[in-house]
Amino acid sequence: MSGAPDAGADLEVSIVRDDPLFRVQRAIGLIPASGFGAGRRALLLALGSWLPIAVWALLAGRALGGAVDEPLLTHFGVTVRCLVSIPLLVLAEAAAHAHTARIAPYFARSGLVGPELLPRFREVVRGVAALRSATLPWVLIASLVVAWTLFDQSAAHSHELLWAEADPGVPAHLGFGGWWFWIVVRPIFTALLLAWIWRVALLGVLLGRIARLDLALVPTHPDRAAGLGFLETLPGAFSLVALAISAVFASRWAHDVVYHEVSVQALAPQMGALIAILLALFVAPLLAFAPSLAAARRRALLDYGVLVGEHGRRVRRRWIEGGTVPDDGLLEAPELGPVADTVALYEAVRAMRAAPIGVRSALPILLPAALPVLVVLALQIPLKSLVLGLLKVLA
Repeated sequence: MSGAPDAGADLEVSIVRDDPLFRVQRAIGLIPASGFGAGRRALLLALGSWLPIAVWALLAGRALGGAVDEPLLTHFGVTVRCLVSIPLLVLAEAAAHAHTARIAPYFARSGLVGPELLPRFREVVRGVAALRSATLPWVLIASLVVAWTLFDQSAAHSHELLWAEADPGVPAHLGFGGWWFWIVVRPIFTALLLAWIWRVALLGVLLGRIARLDLALVPTHPDRAAGLGFLETLPGAFSLVALAISAVFASRWAHDVVYHEVSVQALAPQMGALIAILLALFVAPLLAFAPSLAAARRRALLDYGVLVGEHGRRVRRRWIEGGTVPDDGLLEAPELGPVADTVALYEAVRAMRAAPIGVRSALPILLPAALPVLVVLALQIPLKSLVLGLLKVLA
């Protein structure tokens, strides 16, 4: 490694820590001086969003039945949003911090960023840190949430709020529980969701700016990503976010399947589209390195092609034609070795991936995104048939 053992120790930049939302929560004591306090914040938001709805529905006879045909607990989406998705979006912060804070230091420690490039690299890190700490993106997020809450009237007519209609004969006439869901729960969930979309974009900015630097890529690196293979696990930072989003959609589909006789086969296109969109969203930042890797591969194929060709010609001249080789330093170079080793170098270049994306990138998103969908499928498809079908797909 070209960097010192502690190279890059001061280069940490997190997409979560020290953003405006983080600072506000720390200022009011929700986040402790050290750590994230994610567990207690998740619990607080879960109870704060769910309990007022549940208590009102219970007292009004709308939780289990009686006053309405479709009580609160049959609308799985309300419960899942409050008790599953919102807490998951909070808990995901610690995981995202742990994954992203190590990126920049490793670029320096691994030698991808050499000493001569380090000043420019520091500028990139400082620029992204300033963007993360900027207030404007969060003002825009808050404005979108407020505008959507005030002007989107479709929520009041949503089937999801049938349990909350104060007068079942007058649509959009909501009781306390419905209003709480409309003006508290939905804005909280939407704000957290938009915050994560912004963080994914911020990660894309970080990787995009790094990719534009003249990195010391190694086309023959065994990770088949020129030394960038360590980024492959980065989408795992968003596993809980993918699960939270998928759970909301799946809970609505589950209600339709159980109470409205909707076939899971009819929902299959939507389910597939959801999983594909989530995978594309959270893997997309890694595509920032596709142009750099493509250029490095093109150059390396030419360079190593020349090396392998010259090595092969000298081998033929000495061992096939029985001639002498004036300068046999290339043949005796221990780092090249026999013909098979030089060919292996060329094949390693040919095997380079288009981006640092692989199974370890996809599975942390696919599995949590698919889990709620599988629960919905299991409502109509026997578990044995479902498992066998999955095994056939994976085989």
